[in-house]
Amino acid sequence: MQVYLDYSATTPTRREAITTMQAVMTNQWGNPSSLHEWGQRAATVVEQARMQVAALINAPAESMIFTSGGTEADNLAIMGVARWYTEPQHIIISSVEHSAVSEPVRLLEKWGWEVTRLAVDAKGRVNPLDLKAALQDNTVLISVIYGQSEVGTVQPIEELGKIARSANILFHTDAVQAAGRLPIDVQKTSVDLLSISSHKIYGPQGAGALYVRPGVELIPLVLGGGQEARLRSGTQATPIIAGFGTAAELAAQELSLETPRLIELRNRLFAQLADIPGLIPTGDLIQRLPHHVSFCLEQTDGGRISGKTLVRQMNLAGIGISAGAACSSGKLNPSSILLAMGFDEQVALGAIRMTLGRYTTEADIDWVAMVFQQVLERLQPELSLAKSIN
Repeated sequence: MQVYLDYSATTPTRREAITTMQAVMTNQWGNPSSLHEWGQRAATVVEQARMQVAALINAPAESMIFTSGGTEADNLAIMGVARWYTEPQHIIISSVEHSAVSEPVRLLEKWGWEVTRLAVDAKGRVNPLDLKAALQDNTVLISVIYGQSEVGTVQPIEELGKIARSANILFHTDAVQAAGRLPIDVQKTSVDLLSISSHKIYGPQGAGALYVRPGVELIPLVLGGGQEARLRSGTQATPIIAGFGTAAELAAQELSLETPRLIELRNRLFAQLADIPGLIPTGDLIQRLPHHVSFCLEQTDGGRISGKTLVRQMNLAGIGISAGAACSSGKLNPSSILLAMGFDEQVALGAIRMTLGRYTTEADIDWVAMVFQQVLERLQPELSLAKSIN
């Protein structure tokens, strides 16, 4: 029995999106910038997808800029604001940002920018009062992740956005893990820039989008023909964008049913693993992404068991999970996210993440819980001993 529980890393492209892409590649393969019929057919496809993706977050279609993915969207938001300034300014981010935000900010810091990294509590949440206290006269941008990919914590985005708006400071959020899983309405939230990704919502890899609130101006990272409102030059990948649009439309339609289903499965898995000695849940268990389960494993005298070891052992059993964030799972260093939350280095090395999706069933959850416990008992014999004593 094979079970995939790494939906935060990527989701399988859904059949409807593949069908859309095949049709576009066959019939609407023109360059969307061309004025003839072939080009205009392709341009129509791109604009339809723009409306579909915009509807997922209740945004005006013209405010959506297509990119190659969430990472480029984050970079465009951060650097697109920063490049307006000839002198270094001040930027605020959280201490639990995805590297797609933290790395461009680190580069700005090397260029002389002042950076405030907001501390988080043990659950990974930012305190809005800390944001208020961090504001400076030269603060030009605040970026706080919507839902943390490694520990699942959802930030108080609406409250943080209001603080930024009242101070007339641009506010960006990386909503890659939240879009399509939680209801998002940019008309009701004080968000100026918001990043999303196709392959997190069952669309194809290689597409993303940045919501840019009307009136907000960015300086593009890529120059050329001026596509995407002159913010992202280059011929649009029409088939991939079309698949993204189909996936976004279906995600919006299914949200009201799929989100509570995932929450139920998520809670079922947490409950089944709750009594395992040394297994510590990470992140906020209430303010949490609906599909996200994560733990740290305390190290014992019997030896150190890393998250990577657990991933390998589960893979041998036909189950796909992740050691923390997929983007950093090849490193042996402890997670910077967990360290920021106050976890000990050795405990942080035992971090794992199990993320659920539209193909996950109750039977999958029950099987994974049983196999995971067996893996731990094999790696830590003292667990079996404790179980027999009890």
